[in-house]
Amino acid sequence: MDVRLGDLRLVWRLPSGEEFAADIPTRAHTYDRAGRAVFHHMARHADERYYGFGEKAGPLDKAAARLRMHNVDALGYNAETSDPLYKHFPFYITYVPALDIAYGLFYDNLADSVFDLGREVNARYGGPFRAYRADDGDLDYTLIYGPSIEAVIEKFTALTGRPVLPPRWTLGYLGSTMSYTEAPNAQEQLRQFVDLCRQHDIPCDLFHLSSGYTTGPDGKRYVFTWNHSRVPDPGAMAQYFHDAGIRLAANIKPYLLTTHPYYDELAAQGGLVRQEDRDEPEIATFWSGGRYEFDYGSYVDLSSAAGYDWWQAHVTAALFEHGIDVTWNDNNEFEIVDDAARLAGFGEPIPAALGRPLLTLLMLHASYAATVAYRPDERPFLLTRAGLPGIQRYAQTWSGDNTTSWNTLRYNIPMGLSLSLSGVPNTGHDVGGFHGPRPDAELFVRWVQNGIFHPRFTIHSWNTDGTVNEPWMYPDVLPLVREAIRFRYRLLPYLYTLLFESAETGHPIIRPLVYHFAHDARCRTESFDFMLGPNLLVASVLEPGARTRQVYLPSGTAWCDFWSGEWHAGGQAIEVAAPLERYPLFVPAGGLIPTGKVMQHVGAQPDDVRRVYAFPDPAGSEGRFMLIEDDGTSLEYRRGVVARVTLSMQAGPDRIALAAQADQSGYPLPYTQIEFVLPPDEVRPTGGGTEHTGTDGRRVVVVPLR
Repeated sequence: MDVRLGDLRLVWRLPSGEEFAADIPTRAHTYDRAGRAVFHHMARHADERYYGFGEKAGPLDKAAARLRMHNVDALGYNAETSDPLYKHFPFYITYVPALDIAYGLFYDNLADSVFDLGREVNARYGGPFRAYRADDGDLDYTLIYGPSIEAVIEKFTALTGRPVLPPRWTLGYLGSTMSYTEAPNAQEQLRQFVDLCRQHDIPCDLFHLSSGYTTGPDGKRYVFTWNHSRVPDPGAMAQYFHDAGIRLAANIKPYLLTTHPYYDELAAQGGLVRQEDRDEPEIATFWSGGRYEFDYGSYVDLSSAAGYDWWQAHVTAALFEHGIDVTWNDNNEFEIVDDAARLAGFGEPIPAALGRPLLTLLMLHASYAATVAYRPDERPFLLTRAGLPGIQRYAQTWSGDNTTSWNTLRYNIPMGLSLSLSGVPNTGHDVGGFHGPRPDAELFVRWVQNGIFHPRFTIHSWNTDGTVNEPWMYPDVLPLVREAIRFRYRLLPYLYTLLFESAETGHPIIRPLVYHFAHDARCRTESFDFMLGPNLLVASVLEPGARTRQVYLPSGTAWCDFWSGEWHAGGQAIEVAAPLERYPLFVPAGGLIPTGKVMQHVGAQPDDVRRVYAFPDPAGSEGRFMLIEDDGTSLEYRRGVVARVTLSMQAGPDRIALAAQADQSGYPLPYTQIEFVLPPDEVRPTGGGTEHTGTDGRRVVVVPLR
């Protein structure tokens, strides 16, 4: 590809020798005397598709959208229409169907900005066009040629950083609700959560302490303090969770109210964001207590040595030394109202207009550094709500304070897919809805059945009707919720391999259909069905009362119904049964899905069983999957202490051969064989192992590791 300066002219040379050229006229202007705005215009081609921009609302393809980059606390947002939201991602991928190529554009600018993807029409630019407008900073952008969507993401994360590899247990159920820590008897309520998980046989690996544990006698929230009336003994509370195999994450916010016991101390040290022309803290209003209650305070300036060091020290003293395992970095959009407010910039002051998202990244960096220093031999795990390119190096994220509705369930899906295409694969949503009334039983079941396939699986709420979203909230459907969560735990070997792959390459864990099937025109605009890795198509039920589901199967391969074993040709839409207990799943020909034991928490039992669901096409197909195994918690994987198990299948019309070859030079496996499970009604003879019939009636072929 040639890139010529001035008005850009991109020339793609095809393998056939043909050339395709696209003129991209550019304009760079200023619209005030300070030169604080830039315009960048590009011709828009009618058949192009645009993906990325972080967690933006609406459908996956952003053609004809207008998007604003400005981080806000978007409590109760509309997942289909609200803009802006929590994250600043001036990056997107263009896919050109005529050439089957993709390229990315990354604008390295943290100022508020607007992208127009063809909504505006102007004759000066030849009709519809793309435009980027920033309130400040430079027109500094990187063009990333794929040629595939996958290659663009690999190169983008090589630039902004590969995702951190978190512990294996982070793929378990991560419990949460604001209600417990808001209660006067919070410690008792928290203890009860552990007991109810046991009582209802719900696996769990982490619980989030919402900020109610920091509430002072005046009802205001004071970060890095403990309300000992609500939580009399934080250490004992943490130990009760740990004894049940459940870690704890504590909510922390990057601002201090003026009544905070540490406010004057940190202000005197220069650790707060300062006013433009006075050496005093910038004062603004912040959420302080109950719903929509605000009070005065200031942001911690993480770009100052005083603020950064203070933050690290208090993460350790106030949280880790009380038994907390994880920092939940929340409300970190840094909505500094005055663009001219000053950030220290570690000696080179920065106006707030250029540094708001930078403070988010520095908050994560400080929390990450404190975590690594306190537990140097363990993998760090953090959580963040706000973000920008680079957060994947430190933290998992989620889509913020969503609203309880079927429409949210539907449109949270492309939000997560868009973020995954933006270099941040470890993401999820508040299952059941955070804000609004509690979901009814049907919506809750369908949301859980969708949520189990996202990298982050958390049920969280602050319901406006005073109720709490919990797995056992509806006894009549508890068996369905329990079975979905248990299925999640069975999938952990597959999920963990995808997590490991994302850390090595930046590849998404959940993937829009266009990622694997860009050749299929219908897949280019599909927003709601997605692939979990290469081998599982997830078609969630997104409408009330639905007991069937139309599913489009991408062309180019045959597809097998995971549950029934029925095969279908690709390139068609089919109607499938979807009773309340069923979530439609399909596997491409040759797909292999490794599974493991269900445990009360990760590590509760020896992880010594691997059962691989294999899907050999009746007409014949090959399959291969590289399963990754390690200890799941330490940093030893960085020294190569990893086992790689090559699972393979060769199927012809009359026979199926199965094999498993392990490289255990780095990590000794806790098992010596693989159980391959064939679809119902599969009758072809097999080679490579011994057979028996499983409890579900499917044929099981036991293959020794080689």
